[in-house]
Amino acid sequence: MRNKTVLVTGATGYKGTVLVPKLLDKGYRVIALDTQWFGNFLPEHDNLSVIKGDVRQTADVDLEGVDSIIHLASIANDPCGDLDPKLTWEVSALATMQLADKAKRQGIKQFIYASSGSVYGVKEEEQVTEDLTLEPISEYNKTKMVAERVLLSYADDMTVQIVRPATVCGLSARMRLDVSVNMLTMQALKNGKITVFGGAQVRPNIHIDDITDLYIYMLENPSKTSGVFNAGFENISIMDIAKMVQEKVECEIEVTPSNDPRCYRINSDKLLATGFIPKKSVAVAIDEIIAAYQQGKLTDEDRYYNLKWMQREVL
Repeated sequence: MRNKTVLVTGATGYKGTVLVPKLLDKGYRVIALDTQWFGNFLPEHDNLSVIKGDVRQTADVDLEGVDSIIHLASIANDPCGDLDPKLTWEVSALATMQLADKAKRQGIKQFIYASSGSVYGVKEEEQVTEDLTLEPISEYNKTKMVAERVLLSYADDMTVQIVRPATVCGLSARMRLDVSVNMLTMQALKNGKITVFGGAQVRPNIHIDDITDLYIYMLENPSKTSGVFNAGFENISIMDIAKMVQEKVECEIEVTPSNDPRCYRINSDKLLATGFIPKKSVAVAIDEIIAAYQQGKLTDEDRYYNLKWMQREVL
């Protein structure tokens, strides 16, 4: 296992920046492919090759010697996906299809794909399991659904493992402060006030250490984790997240109306049944962000907001 070479796309992003060092610590050779729109915070390592490249340029992606692919690259989140729908479809759907086709031709036997728990759309069910219909409502969700379908068509050629993660929270060297838990915690720390739009919307959450551990678990347990798996362990309303932050940071909570209908819950019993055990929680993520901020290791920067940064630097 340990001498395997893993291609990680989107490797310098929020999740990739946490995942890649874990793979290196386990003895994997890693090829990290990313446009590096948000910078590169990966450590230098003898077993790491960082390639500044675009996943859309599939012909330039060298799969020689690659054993497994962990495909994280996409235009992340709904607002960014809506900025330039053509770009979103090219990166998040078409490039996935081309990469899967190339992987098949090269004889690669394992393809792990980061989809999204938001592909279900707005559901009334308390328990949103993998067998419910997909009714995506944004460009981002739609591209994820299409990419899933394309990848599953290759299931006879390689082990296809699709993860539908909840909203990720917690610290990364390439931080994101535009995801709910991280954003509300930073607002409290910096402004002494949290602004909640609506508040009743429920979001499933997963700690960044758990989602990155899951990718490695799937890498090492292909037979137990082929197919589609939800990954999110705490379904919490935005208001309740704000109150969790308020318990740890003195701040006021201001509620304003919201036109955001998105209300997601996910059930991850199928994943838990494979033996995967999450280790961290939303409360832990909040504590870690507070500590990093108070120690001066985390600041509020534009590059940590995907939409703001893409509007300014990318598009």
